[in-house]
Order: sequence, then C-alpha cells, then structure tokens
Amino acid sequence: MQFLPDQPAFFVNPEYRPMAGARRPVIDPATLETVGAIASGTDHEIDAVLTAAAKAQATWKKLDAKSRARHLHAVANAIEAADFTGCAELMVREMGKPYPEAIGEIANCAPIFRYYAEMARDDAGKVAGTTQTGSFQYARYEPYGVSVHIMPFNFPILLMCWTVAASLAAGNACVIKPAEATTLSTLDYMTIFRSLPEGLVSCLPGGAGTAQALVASERTHAVAFTGSVAAGKAVAVACAERMKPCVIEAGGSDPLIISQHAPLEVAAAGSVTAAFHLSGQVCTSAERFFVVDAVHDQFVDLFAEKARALRIGNGLDRSEIGPLVSEAARAKVMRLVDDAIARGARAVTGGRIPPAHTTGWFYEPTILTGVTPDMAIMREECFGPVAAICRVTDFDEGIKLANDSPFGLGASVFTTDLAEAHEAAERLEAGMVWVNNPLIDNDALPFGGWKASGLGRELGRQGLDAFRRSKMVIIDHKPEIQGWWYPYPDSWFRDTGGRKHI
Repeated sequence: MQFLPDQPAFFVNPEYRPMAGARRPVIDPATLETVGAIASGTDHEIDAVLTAAAKAQATWKKLDAKSRARHLHAVANAIEAADFTGCAELMVREMGKPYPEAIGEIANCAPIFRYYAEMARDDAGKVAGTTQTGSFQYARYEPYGVSVHIMPFNFPILLMCWTVAASLAAGNACVIKPAEATTLSTLDYMTIFRSLPEGLVSCLPGGAGTAQALVASERTHAVAFTGSVAAGKAVAVACAERMKPCVIEAGGSDPLIISQHAPLEVAAAGSVTAAFHLSGQVCTSAERFFVVDAVHDQFVDLFAEKARALRIGNGLDRSEIGPLVSEAARAKVMRLVDDAIARGARAVTGGRIPPAHTTGWFYEPTILTGVTPDMAIMREECFGPVAAICRVTDFDEGIKLANDSPFGLGASVFTTDLAEAHEAAERLEAGMVWVNNPLIDNDALPFGGWKASGLGRELGRQGLDAFRRSKMVIIDHKPEIQGWWYPYPDSWFRDTGGRKHI
C-alpha cells in the first residue's frame, strides 16, 4: 500500500497497511482546512504490530554489534539521501510549524543514528576488578525486547529518532505511537527504516487508548514518553505497576535570567528565540524571565523591539510565528495572559489574536512585565508565545525565583560574569543549563528534567542505557572448591555448652 494522507494507515516495516478504525480528519491550524485523515489502532492492529516486533527482535538481538551498526548507518544514509519536501509540508499543515524548522528537523536526524551505531559498538560491557583469584567478572548489556515510543507533536521526528536510534542500537524492536496532531508526517517518514529487518520498526496511530494498550501489554518491555506532566505521570504509574522501565520527558516552565552583566543585544536576540521558537510550543521554551533591576527597562525595550519584528503567518509562507496547534492550546495561553493582566501585569507587546489572522489558532508574540511569582502564568506551563517578566533586585534573587517551580527541565542565563555562569550551573534546579546560548542540545550529553519535568534521560550514554539492562557475569576459569562453601568447618562455630551456633 502506498501512503496517502487521506487514507488512514499504519506501518509495519517495510509496508503501509490500511486501518479499520473510524476516520478522523486532520485539520490545518492555520487555515482550518482538512489535511488528511487518521484512525486509531484496533486490537487486531495492535496485535499485528507486536507480533511482528517480537519476531523481528528475536533475530535482531542476536546480531553482532558491527552488523547492527551497519544497519543504523544505512538508516542515516537513507535520511541523507531522501527528499523530505513533502513530509515537511505535511508537518507544517498538520501543526503549523514554519517550513524551515520542519525541513530542518526532518532532514537532520542522521547524526543520532550514527552516534548510537558507534556508541553501542564501543560500549558493550565492563570488566571489573576481580574479587578473587582465577575469576573473570564483568557486566554485559542486553536489550529489553520491544520498546514503545509515545511522541509529542512539537518535534515529532527529531524526538522520535532520539529514542528509536538508541533503542535499536541496544537491540530492541520499536513501536512508535505518534502524536495525533503529527501522525501524517510521522507515517510519511517511516520509509527511512525500510533497510532494516522486516517488522523491526512500526508506527501505529491512535490516541490515549492506543498508548495505554501498548504500555499495558505484556509484549512490550520499555517505554519512552514525551508530553504533558499529567500524561507523563500516568505513563510512569502504568509502567511502575508492571515493573517496566520508562523515560519520561514531561515538559516544563523554563526560567531565563538576565544578569546586570548580560550582553543585552545578544540577550534580547537570544530571548526572542528562547521564548517564541515554534510559537513557544517547545518543552524547553523560556517562559519565566527574571531580569535584574539595573538592566530591566533597557532589556525590555530591546526584547520588545525584536519581538515586534517577527512575522506571523502560515508556516508555508515567510513567517517565524505560526499558529498554535489547536484551539484548546490557544485558549490556555489566552487564559493565562488575561489572568496576569487582570492581576496587574502589562502587555508590552502582543497579548491578543493578530487582527490579520483571525482564521486559525494564531496568537501574537507577547511580552508581559510587572509579573509576580504568585501569578498562574508563573506556576503553570503556558506552552505558547509568551514571555512573563519578573523584575528582581539581583542575580541571587533571580536564581531563587527560578528554582521556585514544580518544574525543572531547562534554565537559561545571560551574563558575561564567569562567576555568575558557574554559580548558575551549580545552583539552578534543572536538567539542562544554558549560558548565553539557549535551547541547543548535544547527542553525546543527557537530555531530561528534574522534579515534575521527567524521569530518566535521552541522548548520550544514559540515553542508550535506558533501553538495555545489565547482567553481572562471574566465570571461574579454574574451578576449585571454595573455602566458604558448605559445610562449614567446626572451627567456624563457637562452643555454647555443647550446642553449636554460628
């Protein structure tokens, strides 16, 4: 079957299969036009996916590390050779992302497959210092079996590749449950896996019910999830009940501190990207700004000037700010902004639906000043194009207020003071800290959050370990009777009136 956006399908490598469930339309958030149709996996389709995965994994896990790496490099080659224009356009029409960001995300996933191909080949175990003569003692790593990957809408391809590459490198089969909002582009991308063994990678569309069924199944053995805190907690609980390992990336409300030593032009430009990239729909978006009093007004002026220059529009046009993914997403943003203004905050720019874009779920890039820590916008994840600025007396107060949050995913600082940079790295309660360059990541470094922002890590060595389990092995190559084995010699016992006790 050829993949067509208006024909609901699922993917079991190397083929697409028609879905039997009820059709649901996919709506373009910029135009409100229908893009295609999707369906949710039925019990029969879930069974087909898991049966294929189990069969494929039984062979895949036996491959030597060099052969497995060769397969992953073939996936990277396929990514580098493919024309992703159509896939990128589908993503834009599904969720509103500007085209340059969509094509960049989709086309630049080859390095993660190459990284984990070589990481797994190089790091297969550990030989330990022996505890007794004549004994070879080591740890080896083995796959769990079948991993489930529950994906978000904002970076549906990139984040999928992060965990799928690691899981495949570890020796697992992978079942991908795409976000409903980006099912079509995710399905379209599946062709890059066609060089892999049959059934090793699958993509099964569906909603929460499909995800729950995959997590609960006895035929799945590890879970990677990216999404909301509430959904992440539900996945973590479901996994805990089954003693099933999971990696949870559950979002956040990231702080950004502007020190009195900040390079303000750089800080303003960086803050525009940190706050408004993908219309603020990034887990690591800077939402809570803490600006030192000495530079507050100057920074706000520069920040607002650069924010006003951003172009709003359809992601297929020349624009930086596309629509929010849904009406509900925009309603949440509006609620938080309106509440802050009602309680004394001021919208320096934005704070409204753009008059030129009343069709679709658009919202202007918004900068709020006069925000106080008790406002809802400082306690909840906004996930929209809003920067809420709180004036602080000094850097120390900025650190304390940044940490006053249930979240702890990322945190950013702009400063030219080396002591402040190191202090921020030490004191900020977050899984990632960026100084003068927000939002970037590194395949070789762990990505994940503290507190309510998640469990476990993606990327780096920890990202690989999330999908494999260790086994301690002891081999005595010169077998001999050990002195501590039964029976114990009488000399080991103490005499207590005729009775012998240890």
